[in-house]
Amino acid sequence: MSPSTLEAEALGLLDRLLGVLQDNSTDALLVTATLNSLGSLVKNRPSVANKIISTVLNYNPFKLATTTPVSPTHKVMIRSMTRTTTAFLLNIIKKNPNHPLAGRIQQCIERLRHTLVDVFDESSRKRAAPAEPVDGLSEAKRQRLDAQVPQPSSPASQIPPLPQGPVSLAQLFTLTHDQGLRSFDVNVIPSNVVLSIVAPLLKSIDKVKMDAAINAVQARYLSLAARPVTASSAAQVVTGVAPVQNEEDEEYEPGIESTDQILNDLDQAPPDTDRAPVSLGPFNLPPPPPLTTEQTVEYSKGAVNRVFSTLTAMEQPASSKTQKPGFNRLAATNHDRDAWITLVTRLATRAPAGLDENKLKSESASLSRGGFSLNDAIRESLYLYVVDDFRKRIDVGISWLNEEWYNDRIQKQQNEEAEYIPEHYEKWMLKILDGIVPFLDAKDKLLIRFLSEIPSINQDVLKRVVRLAKDPERVQLAVQALHYLILLRPPAREMALDALEDLYKNYDESRPLVTKIMPKFRPEAFQKLQEAVAS
Repeated sequence: MSPSTLEAEALGLLDRLLGVLQDNSTDALLVTATLNSLGSLVKNRPSVANKIISTVLNYNPFKLATTTPVSPTHKVMIRSMTRTTTAFLLNIIKKNPNHPLAGRIQQCIERLRHTLVDVFDESSRKRAAPAEPVDGLSEAKRQRLDAQVPQPSSPASQIPPLPQGPVSLAQLFTLTHDQGLRSFDVNVIPSNVVLSIVAPLLKSIDKVKMDAAINAVQARYLSLAARPVTASSAAQVVTGVAPVQNEEDEEYEPGIESTDQILNDLDQAPPDTDRAPVSLGPFNLPPPPPLTTEQTVEYSKGAVNRVFSTLTAMEQPASSKTQKPGFNRLAATNHDRDAWITLVTRLATRAPAGLDENKLKSESASLSRGGFSLNDAIRESLYLYVVDDFRKRIDVGISWLNEEWYNDRIQKQQNEEAEYIPEHYEKWMLKILDGIVPFLDAKDKLLIRFLSEIPSINQDVLKRVVRLAKDPERVQLAVQALHYLILLRPPAREMALDALEDLYKNYDESRPLVTKIMPKFRPEAFQKLQEAVAS
C-alpha cells in the first residue's frame, strides 16, 4: 500500500476513535480505553496532537449526571471518566508546560474538578422539607379557630439547677438529667478518638442550643461566685469528703502530764555520746584493664571509620555567598567539613612527629617492621575518600598532600643525622594520581588543577602524564597539562619540555600539537628532534 493510502486509513481510524469522545459516550470502559490509547498518539504524532487535545477538551464526562436519580454505579462511572480525562490533560502539561493550549487545558482541569465536586454534592443532598404546617393548622385556620399551638420548651428550662452546698467543676458544666451520662468516665476514651469525634459534633450542634448552654454555665458561675466560701466547703470540693463534725471538740481539754513522767521517758532514750562517728574515705575507680594489641588495632580502625562516615555525611552544600577568610583563617574553628579535614590530615602527618626520634632505623629495618600504624590507616582512608568521588573531593587530596610535603621537610630538618626518614608525600601523590587518571576524559581540566596546586612535581608524575597519550582521545589533555607546567611552573619547566620531546618521539598523534609549543622554548633542540624523527 502506498503511504498516502496508509495515512488516509490512519486518519479514518483516528476519527472513529475520537467519535467516542465527540458523541459524549457514557460507557466508562470504552472512554477510559480511548483516552489511554490517545496518550501515545499525542506523544509520538505531533501532527494530530492538537486535534486530539481539542476533542478531549470538548468532551463532557458528566452526561450521566443529568439522569435523576444518580445511581451508585453511575457515580463510579462518572468519577472514573473524569479522573482519566484529568490525568490525560495533566500528563500533557507536565511533558510540555509551554504547550499552545496550556491555558485551555488548565481551565478544563479546574472545571472538571469543580464540576465533579458539585455533582456529587448535589446528589448527596436530602430532599427539602415540605412547606406545610407542623401542627396541622394553617395560618387562616389558626386565626379562625384560635388554636392553642403547643410551644416547644426553651433549652434553658431543660437545664437542671445547681445543687445546694459546695459544687465541683464537673457539676458546674453538667447540663443533663441523664444519670448514665453524668456517671460516665470520659478518661476511658483515647484522646485521638475524642479529637475525631468532637470536631464533627461541634459543626452539627444547633446554634440556639449552644448559646443557651453557654448562658446557663455563665449564670451558674456568677451565682456560684456570689456565694460565701468557707474553709470546710473548699476542702470538701477538693477532697470530695465532707468534714466530720465533732460536738466534743470544744469541750475536750487534755490533761497536764507530770514532770516525773517526762523525765522517765527521757531516761529511756539512748545517749547522744554513744553514737560512733561515721567517716567516708575517698572513692577511687579501679583502673581499666590494659588493651591487647588486637583490641587496640580494632578500636583504632573503628574510630577512623566513624570519622570518615561523619565526613561523608557532612558533604558541603552549594557554595554560599559568604566571603572566605583565606590565609587569615584559623584551622578547625567552625566544626564543619573543612575543620574535620584539617584535623584528620594533621593527625595523619603531624601526630607522630617527635615520638620516634630515637627509634629511626635503616630503610630495610623500617620496611621489615610489621604491625598496625594509625597514621597509615588514616592515610589509606583519606586516599579512598578522595578517589571515591575525586571530582568533588580533589580539594581534600590537595590539602592533604600539602600537609604531607610540609611534614617531610620538617622531619628532614629535625633529623638530619638519621639514616632513614620515611617520605610520604611522593608515595601518596603518585597513588592519588594513579587513582584518578583512568577516569579523566579529553576535556577534563581536573588534571591541570591537580598539577598546579600540589607542592612538588617529579619525573614520575610527568611519566604518568605522558602515558595518557596512549589513548588518542587524551593526547590533547596530556599536551595541555605539560604546556601549563611550562608556562606557569618554572621549576618544572625543563622536565615538562623533556616530556614534550618524549611525546613527540613516541606518539604520532601529539606531533601537530607539540610543534606549536616546542619552537618557542627549544628551537634548536626541536629542529634536531624533527630531523632525527624524519630520518
